[in-house]
Amino acid sequence: MTKPKSLIPFLDLHKINGRYHEKYKECFSNFLDGGTYIKGTFVSEFERSYAQFCGVNYCIGVGNGLDALTIILKGYIELGEINSGDEVIVPSNTFIATILSIKYAGLKPVMVEPDENSYNIDIKRIEKHISDRTKAIVPVHLYGQLAQLNEVNEIAMKYGLLVIDDAAQAHGAKNSNGKIVGNLCDASSFSFYPAKNLGALGDAGAITTNNKELAFVVRSIGNYGSGKKYQNDYLGVNSRLDELQAAFLLEKLKDLEEDNRIRRQIAERYRSEIKNDKIALPFWDGSENHVFHLFVVRVENRLEFVEYLENSGIGYHIHYPIPPHQQNGLKEFSELSLPITEKIHKEVVSIPLNTSLTNQQVDRIIETLNGY
Repeated sequence: MTKPKSLIPFLDLHKINGRYHEKYKECFSNFLDGGTYIKGTFVSEFERSYAQFCGVNYCIGVGNGLDALTIILKGYIELGEINSGDEVIVPSNTFIATILSIKYAGLKPVMVEPDENSYNIDIKRIEKHISDRTKAIVPVHLYGQLAQLNEVNEIAMKYGLLVIDDAAQAHGAKNSNGKIVGNLCDASSFSFYPAKNLGALGDAGAITTNNKELAFVVRSIGNYGSGKKYQNDYLGVNSRLDELQAAFLLEKLKDLEEDNRIRRQIAERYRSEIKNDKIALPFWDGSENHVFHLFVVRVENRLEFVEYLENSGIGYHIHYPIPPHQQNGLKEFSELSLPITEKIHKEVVSIPLNTSLTNQQVDRIIETLNGY
């Protein structure tokens, strides 16, 4: 194999975070000197700022995105709106964490095939999966594109269901009315994993909602089940947003909308300038409903394509090679027939798209894909 002349990495987090180097050192100094290392002023300020950004009443910081969704579901169980063993509808092509959260809450995931264009849950298939045990729908805004929440909310209202979205990849995405994800359904879960559009320097997550009772319960559950010190009203866990990560996130939040604009700008170049019949480009209507956490193409011969990228010095990643129902850890779903999901997972490849890319690098990526 010929060594590539130069490499465009799929993601360069060191470069992305480089612009915050001095600010992060200042954050750490203030954190260290402040002497409050758990549930301090940085967490409170980030929760306030992120709630304001999303246009929602409450934001509760937690340890990670998996915990965020799990705790929301447990919160609704504590409020009596969901019972142990109830069913939750979820897209079948999501990252496994979405399924795990439902399982960890003692609920039953009911997997629904995605729309093959958007990769989000196919709203035409939802109603046929609703049963007497269904209590919630968990749409996932996969790769950063909003699911059809208006339609999902209408279905949920018709059947008296909750809608809890997995917004782990969609920070800042907006619907047609300009409302931001986090304020589009009953409750939302976020991950601030370092690779996200709004990424910390470690694990971090948050819950947003307009429901005051739910906000109190989920905050308590994430703090050992305690809303008042040494008084434990719920069977809780230790999942709190780290004070230092909150400080870092506060800095990055200031640039999120501009960063999303840059991502959309690169995505528009890809969609208009990559012209290769062997490569299927992602669907996008051109609105702010997509923040392009990932730019995912599809090819019939993935092995050949990724070898070509490697030889050309272009980084890539596969999100995700194995669908949840075929994972060894979820053997109970192994008999499911989900042909659309399986086809997607065999063909998807993510190409570089992030704020560290130069115009020259974007040019080269486009030239390379057109040469495949």
